Amino acid sequence: MQSNDARIIRGAALPTATVGVLATAVAAFVAGGRGAGGVAFGVFVAAAFFGIGLLSLNHVGQRWPDLFFGAAFLIYTTQMGLLLVLLLLLRDADFLDGQAFAIGVLVGAAVWLAGQVRGHLRVKTLYVEVDRKPEAADAERSTVTPGGPA
Repeated sequence: MQSNDARIIRGAALPTATVGVLATAVAAFVAGGRGAGGVAFGVFVAAAFFGIGLLSLNHVGQRWPDLFFGAAFLIYTTQMGLLLVLLLLLRDADFLDGQAFAIGVLVGAAVWLAGQVRGHLRVKTLYVEVDRKPEAADAERSTVTPGGPA
């Protein structure tokens, strides 16, 4: 993993964890233990889904850069579909508050995506990589005469 990717993941994970703790505390005050558990689990699920998606997109970008855009679209669409299925499956679960879980997923996803966008805007990513070797550049400079091309 490149250092830029690690900074983007860290820039998304830290705010998500902070907001998750705050949202869990608010839910504990408003809805009790089941609400706090639902929000905490929802934020965790959102962070896990988006973190795994970003790591897998990083892997695709390193191995098959030509497929990067298509893979990004496919990964994001798959994430949203799996989140929808998970929300529908856990909607009536007895062990957590379904509404609090949904709010936790939405809050976690929104904060993760905002942190990821902020990370992408702040990181300096090279879009063009020069393939020239330093030896070739030195040899080219030594053949040029001071007065210009002969």
